Amino acid sequence: MSRPTNPTIDPAEAPPAREDSGARLPVSRFMSWSWRVFAVTWVAYAGYYFVRQAFSVAKLGILDDPGVNKVLTEQALGVIDGVYLALYAVGQFLWGACADRFGPRIVVIGGMAAAIAASLALGVGSSLLVFALAMGIQGLAQATGWAPLCKNMVSFFPVPERGRIMGLWCSSYAFGGLVAPPFLGWWAYSVFDSWHAAFTAGAAAMSFTLVLFVVFQRNAPADVGLPAIDDDTATSPRNDGPAARDTFALYRKALRDRMVMTLAVAYFLLKPARYALLLWGPVIVSRRLPEVGMAGATFIPVSVAVAGIVAPMVIGWLSDKVFDSRRIPPLVLSLGLLVVILVLFMPLTATGSAWVMIAVLAVIGLAVYAADAMIVGVAAVDFGKTAGAGTSTGVINGFGSVGAILGGLLPGFLSTTTLFYTFAAAACTAGLVLLPHWNRRPQVMAP
Repeated sequence: MSRPTNPTIDPAEAPPAREDSGARLPVSRFMSWSWRVFAVTWVAYAGYYFVRQAFSVAKLGILDDPGVNKVLTEQALGVIDGVYLALYAVGQFLWGACADRFGPRIVVIGGMAAAIAASLALGVGSSLLVFALAMGIQGLAQATGWAPLCKNMVSFFPVPERGRIMGLWCSSYAFGGLVAPPFLGWWAYSVFDSWHAAFTAGAAAMSFTLVLFVVFQRNAPADVGLPAIDDDTATSPRNDGPAARDTFALYRKALRDRMVMTLAVAYFLLKPARYALLLWGPVIVSRRLPEVGMAGATFIPVSVAVAGIVAPMVIGWLSDKVFDSRRIPPLVLSLGLLVVILVLFMPLTATGSAWVMIAVLAVIGLAVYAADAMIVGVAAVDFGKTAGAGTSTGVINGFGSVGAILGGLLPGFLSTTTLFYTFAAAACTAGLVLLPHWNRRPQVMAP
């Protein structure tokens, strides 16, 4: 990867190299900071999952606990998920613009602190009211992660590299989904034999990532004396930047942009499937394979996240190298694969084999994470452009998060058969919505 790729990064304009560090080119220093921001934001977003998935892991213990399962029924847990996801959606619309206005740092640090506090409250509470309030706060706090951190990344990486770089970076949430459930399940059911421990263990893990973020993260090249990668990032996101002068203009622009809104509709249709597996994966597996027990039901859905680590990297590379920075073709192909495997879920898992279940969930993970990462990771920042990347990503993720409410609610009310056929129909519709944009590119990449 070469750096810089934009004429605005001119070695003649960059600050001179420090004498005590040797004669280093500004390009080398820029690359060093780019990958440092990549690493700390990757770890930060993976860290969000240690408190996000605590409720999913705790559900198994809650439903088996006679002290609480008369109040915290499956339907009640579904409603609590709905509260969480509704406020998560609200937060997406709010925090993306705040990241454009004030910079990602203050938004992410505040969100992490609130998420830790909410998780600790869940760890000591057991009433419906405590769960509803704490999960509502958790939803708002979790929403501080994605759009602000995407904004952070887009400030350091230009468009021609973003398919690969953002594809690699999007593996953060698949990794979080992979590592968090077994980690939390081990503490909750093997070490303490209490579902409460899932929440406290998650809070402890996220506290560690918060410290790393505070120490190593910076908002933009300007904050470390480096030139911007393009004109949109010529100033650090503080009160002197263009986003600061008219935040509402960024909202208006995003909501009027046909491509941004098309991605938002597609994400609304896609996200229920991913969140149903994220929030109800152990319960879905337990319904189909009751003989694997609670520990097995917690570990088997990890196959979704294992495939999800690879998927964003593959689809990002394909979009850059095979489809010449066109993001829609690999996205539509991923949605097609998702439709097929969702339709086949029930007949394939009827065998009662844990290995078949693992394989089917892995294919679902490959398809859903590839499509997810392309919509809200690469395409969102490309079509939103650098100055409005946080806002456009927040709008798209906000619409998706409204859809995700269904992913939290429906598993508590529908049979598994109806659930998966519904998700297949939604994914098919998303692909049809995107198909007319097959050759669409960001304006900066247009010939």
